[in-house]
Amino acid sequence: MKILVCISNVPDTTTKIVFTPDGKSLNKQGVQFVINPYDEWYALVRALELKEAKGSGSVTLMHVGPAENEAMIRKGLAIGADDAVRIDLDPSDAYAAAEQISAYAKDKGFDLILAGKETIDHNGSLVGGMIAEMLQLPYVSLASKLDVNGAVATLECDIDGGTATVECSLPAVVSCQKGMAEARIPNMRGIMAARTKPLTVVPAANPSSLTSVDTYTPSEGRKAVKMIDASNMDELVALLHNEAKVI
Repeated sequence: MKILVCISNVPDTTTKIVFTPDGKSLNKQGVQFVINPYDEWYALVRALELKEAKGSGSVTLMHVGPAENEAMIRKGLAIGADDAVRIDLDPSDAYAAAEQISAYAKDKGFDLILAGKETIDHNGSLVGGMIAEMLQLPYVSLASKLDVNGAVATLECDIDGGTATVECSLPAVVSCQKGMAEARIPNMRGIMAARTKPLTVVPAANPSSLTSVDTYTPSEGRKAVKMIDASNMDELVALLHNEAKVI
């Protein structure tokens, strides 16, 4: 089984977000970047588990990004992936990333393409579905369980009020969320092996995008809670009319 795992480079969850003076991008000065947790903990680890259970196959990492992200890719190789591909493009949006991944994967014979359900910076949850559409493959989103038997994948997805069990034929694209696998920490042997594992750099193929950033605006942050006495209905109504915001 050949599995492609898409990984993204995101700021560590403890990072204090600061934007550039023009408000158009993240100020990366001093920011620690990591593999997107949904990609690493669930998509990558489940891919490795499927390969190990079968006793054969390969797990390839795919990243669309600049050379400075290769340390992050090497961590994925240290966890257990066999090889990696970096497409040399800093994508401006989800479409740009999905387009490059699809262009590379279309003739490589992958049985599964896995990605995290979303990145923790943009929270768009778009790339997996776009890849599936571009490659005309079945797509299952928000999967919390994945098993493969021959050419059929069985998945569980959380839905309102319960869980849906679905089947689809391979090849397919799946976005993975909590429950899919347990996080792994790279050991010393994996770290040493990652240094020599293949990391192929591919030029971008006619890159394009559908969106552009006007400005980013930091959130206002949490405000103090106002406690209203249960008997003071008039004050509560006035606050709801004048200060409360509908999100």
